[in-house]
Amino acid sequence: MTANRRFRDVTRIGPVQVGTFNDSRGREKHTAACTAPRCGFSADYDSRAAAELAARTHRCPVR
Repeated sequence: MTANRRFRDVTRIGPVQVGTFNDSRGREKHTAACTAPRCGFSADYDSRAAAELAARTHRCPVR
């Protein structure tokens, strides 16, 4: 089963996009996902600050 997420408040920090969504239980969650080719980084966080910190400190392993 795939996740059907409707993101709002999407911002871009370098190659990483940070977006907010509501999970299946109605809680607000935040996602940071790298858009660089072959990187594959993405993670969910409970707070927007944590997602933005992950986006600022992310370094793509693929060069």
